[in-house]
Amino acid sequence: MAGIMDLVCCEISENENRAYDDPTLLQDRVLINLLKTEERYALVCTTTFRSVQTEVTIQMRKVVAEWMMEVCEEQKCQDEVFLLAMNYMDRFLNSCNIRKNQLQLLGTTCMLLASKLREPAPLAAETLVYYTDHSITKHELLRWELLVLSKLKWDLSAITPQDFLRHLLTRLPVEAMGINLNMVSNHAKTLIALCAREYRFTSYHPSMIASASVASALCGVGWISKSGYSLEHLLDLLHKVTNIEKDYLQQCLHQIEDMLRMSSKSTDLTEETVFCEPKRPEQFTPPLEKIQEHKTALTPTDVYDVRF
Repeated sequence: MAGIMDLVCCEISENENRAYDDPTLLQDRVLINLLKTEERYALVCTTTFRSVQTEVTIQMRKVVAEWMMEVCEEQKCQDEVFLLAMNYMDRFLNSCNIRKNQLQLLGTTCMLLASKLREPAPLAAETLVYYTDHSITKHELLRWELLVLSKLKWDLSAITPQDFLRHLLTRLPVEAMGINLNMVSNHAKTLIALCAREYRFTSYHPSMIASASVASALCGVGWISKSGYSLEHLLDLLHKVTNIEKDYLQQCLHQIEDMLRMSSKSTDLTEETVFCEPKRPEQFTPPLEKIQEHKTALTPTDVYDVRF
C-alpha cells in the first residue's frame, strides 16, 4: 500500500518537477463541477469597470497586462499564474477604485498571490519589486497583498480557461486526425493568454474562451481540411462537451479572430495610454545573485496594517 501513495513526478526541465496528469481529474464529473463553479468568477458586466474606475482606463489595463505577461515569461511561471493574476486584477478593479499610478502595484500584487497558489517556489517580493524598477516598495507590496485578499474575500482558487483545456482536447477527435495534441494545446494556451490581456473577454465565461481558443487553434493547424468536417460541426462537438450555445461560441471565436487581426497591425499608443506606465530596469531580467538571494516570498499576517 505504501507504493500506491508515492507521488510520481516527471522532470520538465533541469530545475522544475511536475506531477503527471491524473486521468481521474479528466472525468465528466470534474468537468461538470468546473462548469458550475465558473459562474462564481465570471465578470458578466464589462460596464462595471467604467462605473467604478475614475482614472484607470481599459487601455492602461492592457499595458500593465502585457508587462505582467512578460514578467511571468521571464520567470518561467506556469501558464496558470498569469491567468489567475489577471482574474484577481479584474475582480479587484470591478469592486475598488484606484489611482492610475497604483495599477502596476496592483498587477504586481496579483502576480505575487497567483504564484503563491500555483508555483512550487513562489515569486519573491524583492524580485517583483526589481521588475518595477523599484517604483514600488516591498512594504507597499505586502500591504497591498492583504488589501487584494480582503477585497477578493480570500477566494483565490478561481476557474480559468486553462482548467478546461485538457477536458476539451481529450473529448475531441484530434489525434485521430493525425494532429499533434501538444501543438494544438500550446496554440490554444497562447490564444487564452492573449484573451486575458483584452478586457472585452472578461464578459465571456472561461469555458467559452477555452472552447473558442481550441476551435481557433484547430482551424489554424488544418483540422477542418484533414477531418473533412466544417466549422459548424466543430462547434457542434464543443457544444456537446460544454453545453454552450453555438451562437455564443461563434461570437467568441469571431472576437478572437478580430483580436489576432488587430494585434498583427502596428499601432501607436494613443494619448489615453500615456500614464504611469510599467517601469522596467535596463536589464529586464534580475541578476542571478538577486534571484537566488530572495527565493521565498513572505506573507504578512497583520491585517490591521492595511488602511482601507
